[in-house]
Amino acid sequence: MSMTQHAEPAVKTPPAPGPHQTDGRTAQRPLALRLLARPEVGVFLGAVAVYVFFLAAAPPVREASSMANILYQSSTIGIMALPVALLMIGGEFDLSAGVAVITSALTASMLSYQLTMNVWVGVVVALLVSLGIGFFNGWMVVKTGLPSFLITLGTFLMLQGVNLAVTKLVTTNVATDDISDMDGFGQAKKIFASSFDIGGVQVKITIFYWLAFAALATWILLRTRYGNWIFAVGGNKESARAVGVPVTFTKISLFMLVGFGAWFVGMHQLFTFNTVQSGEGVGQELIYISAAVIGGCLLTGGAGSAIGPVFGAFMFGMVQQGIVYAGWNPDWFKAFLGVMLLGAVLINLWVSRTATRR
Repeated sequence: MSMTQHAEPAVKTPPAPGPHQTDGRTAQRPLALRLLARPEVGVFLGAVAVYVFFLAAAPPVREASSMANILYQSSTIGIMALPVALLMIGGEFDLSAGVAVITSALTASMLSYQLTMNVWVGVVVALLVSLGIGFFNGWMVVKTGLPSFLITLGTFLMLQGVNLAVTKLVTTNVATDDISDMDGFGQAKKIFASSFDIGGVQVKITIFYWLAFAALATWILLRTRYGNWIFAVGGNKESARAVGVPVTFTKISLFMLVGFGAWFVGMHQLFTFNTVQSGEGVGQELIYISAAVIGGCLLTGGAGSAIGPVFGAFMFGMVQQGIVYAGWNPDWFKAFLGVMLLGAVLINLWVSRTATRR
């Protein structure tokens, strides 16, 4: 009688996974962790906390006119903080940004007044000067390979000295002459320093510029090739260069964007106050950089957003005006800023660690 033998297969087919079994490598992280991974989340929470604090500590903050003033102060910081943030994402930073604002305003004011020209001539020349300063900083950083800290520190000192010395030489004073009666002043004031009545509250035009520039910067970072270049050169410029990213163009253009921001804020200051103090601007660069850092931009580059610095600038404006509305000694302002900066860095560290924890 013959017997048929049935061999067991060498490889067994694994059982089909149950409906609740997932591969850990492809499991989607919770929404809360994905939100915490965003660089602007920490500063948003900080901005809410600062706002609620002054809302309780300073009752005048609750008025619409007070909030308009707070937003105005925030906008004058935020307009410059945006290009500074883009530059930091690109792996560099600019210590000359504060005095560059005054250089731009002084150029436009003195050129228009001393040569008795239409103020628009001074405005255009000031733009060229500001872009030239940005180009110089970027070109020096790229060609020498020196840290941008050293290059822009040198530019900061040069501009600080030139601002004061040239103003004294030309006007025999430390401030420029009043240009409010010159041709083109009214037109330029409408563009750079006008106000709008909204519900009985005077709202400065810089607030709208600030939000528009923030939207534009966000679109550039997230939707354009240039935005990819910024992140790439900030992360690793040699790797970026190896894959065809124009590192030289990107870095120089980022410094020139800072120059454009300095020109814009300088024009606002000039057409708001009609004159410029040559010694101003010192220390403002630290506020711009701090707003960007509080907004989630890393000093090492390669990470950040344009929305974060908006909240960072709002925190600065909130503290600056909130101290006044609370009736406190304004000398505490810088102390508050130091606490905010340190707190923001710690919050960002906690957020990043929480976001990467499984």
